[in-house]
Amino acid sequence: MLILAGLPAPSPGIAQGNDAARGQELFPIRCGQCHAIGEGSESKAGPNLAGLMGRPAGTLEGFDYSDAMKASGIVWSEDALKSFLAAPRKVVPGTRMNFNGLKRPGETEAIVGYLMQATQ
Repeated sequence: MLILAGLPAPSPGIAQGNDAARGQELFPIRCGQCHAIGEGSESKAGPNLAGLMGRPAGTLEGFDYSDAMKASGIVWSEDALKSFLAAPRKVVPGTRMNFNGLKRPGETEAIVGYLMQATQ
């Protein structure tokens, strides 16, 4: 039996792809350059994500969204985020979000799990 001392054991959430703690680690790496979270945080290249869940896409006051995002009809939910983060330009053709999507296994679920907690 091989024991790897000092390495954390895999969490069930990572295996299931819905580990908000892992999403919290991934957010600054994959999303944090363009998005802030937190009341009073200024938007960056992308809008501040505070209060995201349940908000209609393209409606954060003071952020200059693309016409495509404003007209998308999306209301941010777990399913909407999973779909969008996997392929932003396919879900909202014409979006200004310069991102090809989360492709690594478990990343989308982990980041969405984190956003569901952090943006309420």
